[in-house]
Amino acid sequence: VQLVESGGGLVQPGGSLRLSCAASGILFRNFDMSWYRQAPGEQRELVATVTSGGRTNYKDSVKGRFTISRENAKNTVFLQMNSLKPEDTAVYFCMARWAFFEYWGQGTQVTVSS
Repeated sequence: VQLVESGGGLVQPGGSLRLSCAASGILFRNFDMSWYRQAPGEQRELVATVTSGGRTNYKDSVKGRFTISRENAKNTVFLQMNSLKPEDTAVYFCMARWAFFEYWGQGTQVTVSS
């Protein structure tokens, strides 16, 4: 099983990034997919989830700015991040969960700074 994140980088406050997570080795359409993030010295926190049925939910601080989506035909989940703030700086991780199975990617760094 592999989850490979991409799309991170350095962006100015107010800017946008689109993260992607490509999955292999799983029956992607069955899995709920989530994005987590971890800032230096902080605990990992849930940012957004899209279920296998397409329902979404978000951490309060990103509602209206971030959009999670999935493309089952490409085994990929996305996180569109707009109006980025310095406090969004973190390593962003993709996670796949179904029943007792849980898989994580290696993470991609997002830095919001002027």
